[in-house]
Amino acid sequence: MVAKRQEEASPDAVLTRIGQAVMLHRGGDREEARNRLGELWQELGVEDDTLHHCTLAHYLADTQDDPADELAWDLRALAVADRLMREHDARAEHDGAAVEPVAEGTEHAARPPRPPLRERPCAPGEKNGEAGEPSDGEAAEVNRRRAVAAVRGLYPSLHLNLAADYVKLGRPDAARAQLDLAKAASGALSDDSYGKGVRAAIGRLALRLTDTTGTSGEPAPPPGQHPWA
Repeated sequence: MVAKRQEEASPDAVLTRIGQAVMLHRGGDREEARNRLGELWQELGVEDDTLHHCTLAHYLADTQDDPADELAWDLRALAVADRLMREHDARAEHDGAAVEPVAEGTEHAARPPRPPLRERPCAPGEKNGEAGEPSDGEAAEVNRRRAVAAVRGLYPSLHLNLAADYVKLGRPDAARAQLDLAKAASGALSDDSYGKGVRAAIGRLALRLTDTTGTSGEPAPPPGQHPWA
């Protein structure tokens, strides 16, 4: 039983379970998707801020029936992302690495990801920490940098979804502010289908917000697959 719980809590298992719930949601079973994601959120707990917490909150927002609840989950996702990036910057400053300034309000989304540590296959007889396979510390650093890059790539979607939430709630000024942040953060997106989809959604919502009331526009659809999916 203990081994099963550990397996279910492993990073790969968490991502698998998130993906299964997302597929249920895309298939039309919003309630079951919400229940599964909510159970996973409870299992992870709130002691630490991780990429999984950010991912879960981001997807949980999409499964809510009440726009106010959707906004609350999107705000949770953004808060986790901000804390992860502050932790990254604090670590970089402690290690003596330069932390480039960014415009206020855009956090760190527009920064290019740092290159990962170089890896090569372990030669016969080599062990962790020797000339071949990275040590546990180096592997953790690689994973941390990958997570930071994923968070940076998520910021445009986070701000886009918040803008859509505010449209639903009849708050056009707040929606425009979030949409401006989404545009500013979009430099972190790759020129792939995901990046193009998010940029297109930003453009569609911008057109809707040209309405003087700011409340008649249809909310932006989910931007699609997330970078780590």
